[in-house]
Amino acid sequence: MKSLLSVCDVKNEVKEILDLANEFKHGSIKNKPLDGKSLAMIFQKSSTRTRVSFEVGMYELGGNALFLSDNDLQMGRGEPISDTAKVLSRYVDGIMIRATEHKDLVEFEKIATVPIINGLSNLEHPCQTLADMQTVKEHKGDFDGKFVYVGDGNNVCNSLLLISACLGMDIAVACPKTYQPNEKIMKKAKTIAKESDSNVTITDNVELAVKDADVVYTDVWVSMGNEKEQGKRKKALGKYQVNSKLMKLACDDAIFMHCLPAIRGEEVTADVIDGENSVIIDQAENRLHSQKSVLYHLLK
Repeated sequence: MKSLLSVCDVKNEVKEILDLANEFKHGSIKNKPLDGKSLAMIFQKSSTRTRVSFEVGMYELGGNALFLSDNDLQMGRGEPISDTAKVLSRYVDGIMIRATEHKDLVEFEKIATVPIINGLSNLEHPCQTLADMQTVKEHKGDFDGKFVYVGDGNNVCNSLLLISACLGMDIAVACPKTYQPNEKIMKKAKTIAKESDSNVTITDNVELAVKDADVVYTDVWVSMGNEKEQGKRKKALGKYQVNSKLMKLACDDAIFMHCLPAIRGEEVTADVIDGENSVIIDQAENRLHSQKSVLYHLLK
């Protein structure tokens, strides 16, 4: 892969990335494969897991990471993306961007001469879903089960559709008709699913979707940038809360997942997210290992 803007960029390499992530997690690789390499990290949105996991990941691989907010860059004062991309390409070996608009990532990638990594955009969050699938493999052993996403069809949902299809895992998305995933991504996921002999289902019937699920996943109802729609979103998504009653429809050994941060009492109840079937901390930890794998593949 040249860059990672979308799950589609690693369509044929997902399993290889996850295998290497597992090796990193269990200490199988002890050398410093990115010794002398530098990663610029541009943050147009705040972050906990993305920033810390990339920064620690580069350190553990022997490289260096530079945190750059809008206040640290002339881009925040109106410098064109093209100038920033050209200049940073002369300084660093790769650029990770947590972007407000996906189109900015695309423009950056067209101009930069080093790999670009999507650390989150309004369209996709591929790094998150690589960690998610590493977690599924750890807890379920394979990708033969049923994966269910409940709630807002947001950037995380878009990437989960694509990565599930790439791995041949059945996925059902339960969301209101007004908050469905991106239409182009839904079509792409269904095309990939035909190739991998898996199923993609989009429904507004949350009970039907969760029935016999092996994995139940949700995210916040109001993502960064959607704060003005808070009241409208809470009303539309109210019946899509993941609670103990809903989890009883899933398999007895179903795991609960959330990309965090979470708002207990909204998209998920405390008894579920803090319960024995919740794997959210393993999931968060795996951001470090899966991203080390991505960095290794792109920068080595």
